[in-house]
Amino acid sequence: MSNRRDFLKTLAAGGLLLAVGPAVAAAAETPLPPPGWVRIAPDGSVTILSNASEIGQGTGTAIAQLLADEMDLDWKTVRIEMAPLEKQFINAGWGEYATYGSGGVARQFTQLRKAGAQARAMLVSAAAAEWKVPSEECDTQLGAVLHKPSGRKLPYARLVQLAAAQQVPADPPLMPKQRWRYMGKDVARLDLPAKTDGSAVYGIDVKVPGMLHAAIMQCPHFGGKLAALDPQPALAKRGVKKVVRLPDAVAVVADSYWRAQQALNALKPEWNLAAASKHSSAPYRDLLREAVQKEGDLVVPRNGKAEDIGAAHDAGVARSIAWLERTYSVPLLAHATMEPMNGTASVRDGKAELWLPTQAQDTARTYVSQALGIAPEAVTIRTTLSGGGFGRRIEADFAVQAALIAKEAGVPVKLLWSREEDMRHGYHRPAAVLRLRAGFDAAGALAAVRMDSASDTLFNYSRFGADRQYARPFDRSAVGVLMTRHYGLPGFAHRTNTIDAGVPLGYWRSVAASQNVFATESFVDDLALRAKEDPLDYRRSLMKAGSRESAVLDQLEARSGWRGDRLPGRHCGMAFTWANGTYIGQVVELSVDAESRVRLHRVTTVLDCGIAVNPRNIRGQVEGGIIFALSAAFYGEITVRDGAVEQSNFSDYKLLSLAETPQIDVVVIDSNEAPGGVGEEAVGPLAPALANALFAATGRRYTDLPLIKAGLRLQ
Repeated sequence: MSNRRDFLKTLAAGGLLLAVGPAVAAAAETPLPPPGWVRIAPDGSVTILSNASEIGQGTGTAIAQLLADEMDLDWKTVRIEMAPLEKQFINAGWGEYATYGSGGVARQFTQLRKAGAQARAMLVSAAAAEWKVPSEECDTQLGAVLHKPSGRKLPYARLVQLAAAQQVPADPPLMPKQRWRYMGKDVARLDLPAKTDGSAVYGIDVKVPGMLHAAIMQCPHFGGKLAALDPQPALAKRGVKKVVRLPDAVAVVADSYWRAQQALNALKPEWNLAAASKHSSAPYRDLLREAVQKEGDLVVPRNGKAEDIGAAHDAGVARSIAWLERTYSVPLLAHATMEPMNGTASVRDGKAELWLPTQAQDTARTYVSQALGIAPEAVTIRTTLSGGGFGRRIEADFAVQAALIAKEAGVPVKLLWSREEDMRHGYHRPAAVLRLRAGFDAAGALAAVRMDSASDTLFNYSRFGADRQYARPFDRSAVGVLMTRHYGLPGFAHRTNTIDAGVPLGYWRSVAASQNVFATESFVDDLALRAKEDPLDYRRSLMKAGSRESAVLDQLEARSGWRGDRLPGRHCGMAFTWANGTYIGQVVELSVDAESRVRLHRVTTVLDCGIAVNPRNIRGQVEGGIIFALSAAFYGEITVRDGAVEQSNFSDYKLLSLAETPQIDVVVIDSNEAPGGVGEEAVGPLAPALANALFAATGRRYTDLPLIKAGLRLQ
């Protein structure tokens, strides 16, 4: 205990921090107490640490809100910083320092609140000891401890040393909701001023003394290797310092990025394609369509039994005398972040320091240390802002490249991929084909539902294949959330088929929901049509009365004007899903003219994401997810020929324009449930809501994405 207190006193004396106790389980494993989540300086200013990479979603502000409420801080004194890559700052829900799966708040809400409550209790104890009064007579108020009987106050800044000596309470009471000042409020994001005035530092902005710049050219065919290279055409260029060979790439290091890229363009590397992918998109799609006709791996949810699933499905099939079947397909997709992959590295004296726009600090450190042959503890990761992530920055390829190039160059190097490299060398959303069949009994009632999906597993590629074991006994990356999570469907069975894609695959915003919800929610509309029921009413009939999901439908019906009079030519479609603890429903309103030109008028979204820490931020994330999903549904497609991506830039991988973007209306239900995710959840239901609206307008079912290939155009 003395070591713990001495350590905290040392930190507190410098105005560095207030220790808040072990906010995550891993912290208890360290022999000395770790720095806390909140630092209080002698002048009263407060720095709250965030372990959520800022990729545009604003999670750091939400983390600051909940800690500020638990500690009763004055928001005007608060700023945020990225926490260092240390055990005590791992995301408790994921067990690693990483940002994904809508888990920045949802996966550590309780742990962070407890950390703030511990800090507040220690401050109160410190003030009570100073005044020689019982702690029960004390309270807090905007960064100060208040002695209620006498009215005396002590600011937190004067109590930091004393607080560090207090016993860390194991289970302090949390701040009651009626005393929240910030949670549940539309608090302005703390990162916006720097982004507005240009002082914010993204990976692409990093400057390190003595730094050089690198451009890279990777083998255009996945799996190919560098066979031969004449470096002289590049070395002859002005400003070029070095040409670096990597196993599957060549990089040029120069005194500016422009010079490095121009010198790189002068090179003509020879590639060894003996082990390279030979896959092409069209025949691969045919393989997927064949696969869904076969018996795949049965999906068995946690606490489920394969024999029970099989028996229920077989019984439903035996009762079925009529069938409805649809097959859906989705293509490979790119992440297409605005900021291309980049990283700055300095490697010297057996240590490495990297400045990265990353979503997965633990992953980057692990693979950089392996590539350099040094211990993970010798690698320091400094997280910058990221110009978009969407799952792409979970990967560590660009970090490893930056480290290897810097080691070869002997000086700090900033590696920046060109837009073409970024588009052609991503970790793509898997292409997939999905087949759904429903059986009906003699009375016309639904008796059995079967879903067959075929794709490749991203576990074989993401994080250099470290998670391969999760692809068995069935590919979890292709499943996501089963329809039965929110619908009562009789005799439901889902089987997956894994077909080698021959190209790198990775986590793409909403992961399996981006393909599966398109298929399932389109199919549910078909079931409603067959039952001669309104699509919204039919979904409600599949839900438990009085449930959170049915409440979302109630508000969606009212907010979207589902049953109201519409302007001539306007039609609506809807979809619903559950993901990461959040129930979400969407209605798309559109019109289609005689030339198949589509005008998107409005997208209405209602979600119950539990406690809404920052409603304005939630609305912003939902709006971003909708626009992201609309781009993919109408335009998104990566095509591959002989193992090489054919697209190269936004000229042939189109994104939704401002003029094409509809009015977006987002309703966040006030809830006391545990927080759910909001960054990914609006993506999955958008495509089926759109396809269902198109059916209402045209009478045609659209089962293949992107929609532009069916002759539709946005106006």
